[in-house]
Amino acid sequence: MCGIIGIVGTTEVASALYDGLTVLQHRGQDAAGIATVDGARLRLHKGNGLVRDVFNSAGVSKLRGRIGIGHCRYPTAGSEGMEEAQPFYVNSPYGIAFAHNGNLVNTETLRREMFEDDRRHIDTDSDSEVLLNVLAHELQVDDRGDLTPEHVFKAVSRVHARAKGGYACLALVLGYGLIAFRDPNGIRPLVLGERVTAEGREYAVASESVALDVLGFKRVRDIAPGEAVIITDGGELHARHCAEGAEHSPCIFEYVYLARPDSMIEDVSVYKARLRMGEKLAEKILRERGPDHGIDAVIPIPDTSRTAASSLAQALGVPMREGLVKNRYVGRTFIMPGQGERVKSVRRKLNAIDLEFRKKNVLLVDDSIVRGTTSRQIIQMARDAGAKNVFFASAAPPVRFPNVYGIDMPAASELVAAGRTVEEVEKALGADWLVYQDLEDLIWAVSDGNDDLKTFDTSCFSGEYVTGVDRDFLQQQEALRSDLAKHERRSA
Repeated sequence: MCGIIGIVGTTEVASALYDGLTVLQHRGQDAAGIATVDGARLRLHKGNGLVRDVFNSAGVSKLRGRIGIGHCRYPTAGSEGMEEAQPFYVNSPYGIAFAHNGNLVNTETLRREMFEDDRRHIDTDSDSEVLLNVLAHELQVDDRGDLTPEHVFKAVSRVHARAKGGYACLALVLGYGLIAFRDPNGIRPLVLGERVTAEGREYAVASESVALDVLGFKRVRDIAPGEAVIITDGGELHARHCAEGAEHSPCIFEYVYLARPDSMIEDVSVYKARLRMGEKLAEKILRERGPDHGIDAVIPIPDTSRTAASSLAQALGVPMREGLVKNRYVGRTFIMPGQGERVKSVRRKLNAIDLEFRKKNVLLVDDSIVRGTTSRQIIQMARDAGAKNVFFASAAPPVRFPNVYGIDMPAASELVAAGRTVEEVEKALGADWLVYQDLEDLIWAVSDGNDDLKTFDTSCFSGEYVTGVDRDFLQQQEALRSDLAKHERRSA
């Protein structure tokens, strides 16, 4: 996952893009970049690191222009280099800067087509650069001097016909404006906002509504699956569905972990969805352990599990205690590049308050269990702090399958639940008891608590891929992860 934001304003937008990226920082901590249009010139600055490290006030002031896009990167396998920081840029046709959140599952096919058929060279291993060049080629097909909305919509339709996977994209076209589009299944999120100023109406597009909130934009709606939205440099908005027939299947993991709780995705509050996850998990605990469950305290693992833990504790009738203190200057371990970094950072990130563990049966609550590295170490921390029994609850079902749409869990061999029963995972983690959320309960929670259940991409839990993924692709991803793991061990 990554964070993307684009603004078409009436005044300079660089500082607003910077502020928006800081709010989206949780979606990617590896690299950041901003591109703006200054007359006939593109201004671009990007680099590795957090948003605050990549930009300073002098750098932001050089990004002149009232139209721009920003990106913060979370690296999937093989994309940690500086050369793959976004936005990307191609000078033909028109000059296009591009920011992308998601992942393609037919990258190699498209890369080959780019070289053999379209005569375009791809300079990095990034599928984002591939997608940019597909869009650039399709915009060039009609060989027009001046772009029109009709021309852009046809080009995006052809991109959808060629690209396969989950993607939300922003394209900054010099002399024209901003193009935003989303994959036909709507796997990755994208939301449209507007605000009215003394100078006129302004528009923003972002991965999450929280970025719009902090900038004073009103959330208008989610960009629909397969839809393209054009905002010209003159402030005109055009929208059209450019792909039909695909099932709307947003990524359910956005609600579990990726998104901030104060965001709205698909008109569903992430905060309320997580409250319902806790309620459903409490119902399962009461079914399996009864009212005499023996739990003395519920302790959330900061920060994303806190909301679910609060409603779970209330439903169980036991206190929730803040037994783990987070060092806020260490990033999210799940999105850190490299297993070695994840392992080293857990002890730096969390510290236990012995008073909340000593001689107690504690229920640790996390949003999900992916590799199990963090969970295993936290369970041991609880024991070291004097806990009598350490129970563990996951607000999400077992993650048993690779996620191929832009989340860094592409190899089943890295997933602690892959090929294991719940009892076997319980033993591997060192917990006295382990409980997972049921998938149908998670879907209910994210369906706004409505029995008319929505459809989601649940591939990392169910192994069912909404775009279809062949075995060869999964084997290639497994091999890539294996090679990277070997490289990390040698480097260590």
